[in-house]
Amino acid sequence: MTTAYITARTPVDVAREVESQLKAGCGRFLLQELDGGGMLDLERLGAARYAAGIQAEVELEGQSSPVGASSGAGAGAPAVARTR
Repeated sequence: MTTAYITARTPVDVAREVESQLKAGCGRFLLQELDGGGMLDLERLGAARYAAGIQAEVELEGQSSPVGASSGAGAGAPAVARTR
C-alpha cells in the first residue's frame, strides 16, 4: 500500500491533497504534525479521514497507532470519563 505524506496546513487543503493522492492510488496517509496534536491537527486529521474514506488508513505523524482507533470499549479511558 502506498503512503502519502500530507503537509498541507488548512483542513481544506489537507482534503484536497488527500483526494489528489487517493486518485493517484495511495491508500495510506500520514499527516505532518503542525500543532503538537492540538486542535489544528485534529481538524486536519478529520478532513483527511473524510476525504480518504473508510477504506484508507489515516494517521498523524508521531502517533504509534492511528488516532481515534478503537482499542476496546472504555479501555485506557480515565475513570472519570468511564463513569459519565
